[in-house]
Amino acid sequence: MSSQRATSSEAGTAAKRTPLHRAPAVTPQKPGTEARRWREQLADYAVPDSRRAVFCLATSVVPYFGLTAAMYLLLGRSVLALVLGIPAAIFLVRSFIVFHDCTHGSFFASRRANAWVGRLIGLLLYTPFHRWRHDHAVHHATAGNLDRRGVGDLHTLTVAEFEALAWKGRLGYRLERNPLVMLGLGPVVAMIVGPRIVAKGARPRMRRSVLATDAALALVVALLVWLIGWRDYLLVLGLPALLAGSIGIWLFFVQHQFEDAYWNESENWSFTDAALRGSSYLKLGPLLRFCTGNIGYHHVHHLNAQIPHYHLKRAHDRTPALHDVPTLNLSDGLRAIKLKLYDERSERLVSFRSARAGPLCDSPQGRALGRDPHLDLRS
Repeated sequence: MSSQRATSSEAGTAAKRTPLHRAPAVTPQKPGTEARRWREQLADYAVPDSRRAVFCLATSVVPYFGLTAAMYLLLGRSVLALVLGIPAAIFLVRSFIVFHDCTHGSFFASRRANAWVGRLIGLLLYTPFHRWRHDHAVHHATAGNLDRRGVGDLHTLTVAEFEALAWKGRLGYRLERNPLVMLGLGPVVAMIVGPRIVAKGARPRMRRSVLATDAALALVVALLVWLIGWRDYLLVLGLPALLAGSIGIWLFFVQHQFEDAYWNESENWSFTDAALRGSSYLKLGPLLRFCTGNIGYHHVHHLNAQIPHYHLKRAHDRTPALHDVPTLNLSDGLRAIKLKLYDERSERLVSFRSARAGPLCDSPQGRALGRDPHLDLRS
């Protein structure tokens, strides 16, 4: 499968058909050369700022604790107790962004500070720090690589792989990609079940990370349940966590799951193409940028993961070459949930219905006849 998708004229035509913008393909160079050039170009933004970091902690973890305390005090007295679960979830999402930066070693200049803050916030997220750092590093090294799926990413099949499955496998995949399952049960699996399991053959450090986190969580949860009861625990801490998990899964989804997302086999895969063409720019207003910790500038983050989230917007705004990338607004991101499979023929993500329509529907001739699968994404 060719790594080139379209000439500049074809990209212009595509831009008229879809709200997404395609980043130009990177000129082939020696492996790693283009990635190093981008890291050097963005190096000025990959400098942690202690004052900004402390401010981010004060506007994420601190309000989260304050809101959960208010929820507990209001339980049984006012419905406001449950309503406060929404802003508590938002500040937990911001806390996750801090955790995420700590795993990259980019939040503080001190490696030790990143590790300790990351471990402590990991307890709020029910997530082992070192295990998640490892899996996320694999994600950065393999995003968009068809031959290296499965670690730190969202399970995605090609059309051919899906068609080759038995009916049970197809049903399982359909359920897995169903929005109600993905955003409803997904947080339980991603935050509660998955992180508790030690993978076979895991390195000793990964094993210790999981077991130590499990032991610390067992102690903390047992203490809180003893103090406030399991029902209050689930309402005060469980509800915001599940809401935050749903938001986080959706954010992770739209960062790499959109119509023109870049995928390629290992021999043609490019780290820079995966960042510029396979990572979206989720264009949000100031309030939503604050709520999501600038994670919408995901293309910048994948080019240089050492840039802390509080510098991502500045790096994007001051680098014109980063403006012509796949761009989604909020409604684009919500519609993208309907995309289920990667079609290697048309080199785009499609819905189950589009996949069933066959090659003609995904061909230029089919689109010219008005049979554009992206105008009907019902699954």
